[in-house]
Amino acid sequence: MRRWHLAVGGAALSAAMLAATLPPWKAAFLAPAALTPLLFALAHEPQWGRRFLTGWLAGFLFWLLVCHWIGDVLAAYGGLTGPLAVVTVVLFAVAKGLHLAVFAALAGPLMKRAWAVPAVAALWVGIERTHGPLGFAWLTLGNAGVEMGLPVRLAPWVGVYGISFVFAALGAGLALVLLRRPRTQVAWLFALAGLWLLPAVRVGEAPMQQAVVMQPNVPAEMEWTPDEQDRMVRQLMYATLGEAIDVEKPRPALLLWPEAPAPIYYFQDETLRRGSAELTRLAAAPFLFGGVAFTPKREPLNSAFLIDRRGQLAGRYDKRFLVPFGEFIPPGFGWIRKISSEAGNYAAGTRAGVLTTGENRLGVFICYESAFPHLVRETARQGAEVLVNLTNDGYFGKSAAPREQHLWLARMRAVENARWLLRPANDGRTVVIDPAGGVWDQLPEFTRTVGRLRFGWLREQTAYTKWGDWFAWLCLALGLGACAVAAWVPVYRP
Repeated sequence: MRRWHLAVGGAALSAAMLAATLPPWKAAFLAPAALTPLLFALAHEPQWGRRFLTGWLAGFLFWLLVCHWIGDVLAAYGGLTGPLAVVTVVLFAVAKGLHLAVFAALAGPLMKRAWAVPAVAALWVGIERTHGPLGFAWLTLGNAGVEMGLPVRLAPWVGVYGISFVFAALGAGLALVLLRRPRTQVAWLFALAGLWLLPAVRVGEAPMQQAVVMQPNVPAEMEWTPDEQDRMVRQLMYATLGEAIDVEKPRPALLLWPEAPAPIYYFQDETLRRGSAELTRLAAAPFLFGGVAFTPKREPLNSAFLIDRRGQLAGRYDKRFLVPFGEFIPPGFGWIRKISSEAGNYAAGTRAGVLTTGENRLGVFICYESAFPHLVRETARQGAEVLVNLTNDGYFGKSAAPREQHLWLARMRAVENARWLLRPANDGRTVVIDPAGGVWDQLPEFTRTVGRLRFGWLREQTAYTKWGDWFAWLCLALGLGACAVAAWVPVYRP
């Protein structure tokens, strides 16, 4: 019974600490010790089934704490009553908790080995890398380090996963100290002193370019008629043009609207096509905005359209990673009415979001795609000189937690690729993020406004941009290999 109490307590405490490192709490100082209670409990549990359940409990509680807002979104915009929304969130947390359950089942034997510190850290990072391919990616442990000057130095080299490795290694080392293991087993942590040898992430030169950004502040629950849609488009066009041709300000390099907050159909809407062409010609700047396109089978696509200075369509990017429950319904959840107004599931795009303005290249990704480091990195590798994250956080309501979490994802993508990142949002947070992950300029939230965000074009590529997630995949291979050795090779006891 005492062992079971230890397992429950360790799981609950680690879940709470992991969640507390992230927004809205942002207690990043807990990140190096967040895994310690769980690992301490796992070291006392010889049965893999109980370790699995312990990790499952920790994962369930973590996802419930971090993504509890999904229930509010589904209740308000997904057509679910309160109890059904709660059931959906619980089922979501149960499914996502399986990742941590697998980690816990495998990490227990590793804690008995002299090389527990690097093995546990590698296993943690490897399993983190599987979140996207196996369903839903969001904040990783490494995201807690976006405002920590020393660990974040790893991001331009091996991505956010390098920071996760550091925190997981420190958590394992502290657990070994509490277990009173020999000091030699903790000596692996001295290798982290090498972080001081890495260059600090810096902004570099002050930004010289400006983007005119429209924040429409369109209510997510609004029902659209053709007349209302036409009126909204005209109002946004006039406001954008007025800011762009202000003679007292420099000519902008870009015009930006967010991810479509309303049904915007470029190919079907003659008013929109004529207006966007006239806008770019008068402003002498390319125009990037969100809208809806269709596949040859008439499946809707969440898209970004780029209109060049001549008023011609210069390119289109179709969102590749769709939001579960929002843009497609996962298998087994067909009883949930989608948040989107489109009938049927959205289709996924297939190409990287690199759009050319003529002289420069934009790395475009839409909303939830900021949770995928490899997708954003692909645009920078293909020559994107600035990153643009079109988003619509209106479905979050005015809750600070999901908005801040979403912003933190984008901040880490900027650091990994050493790029300025423009983030036009429907109702906020409309910001520009510098290459060090800091918020440079910001428009006021929850108001219709148009303003300017400063940014710069950058071409130099980071090591992470060039080589991608080799570190995370290597960690997965080494972590699983260490688990095999721990399971089949007996511990030597003189």
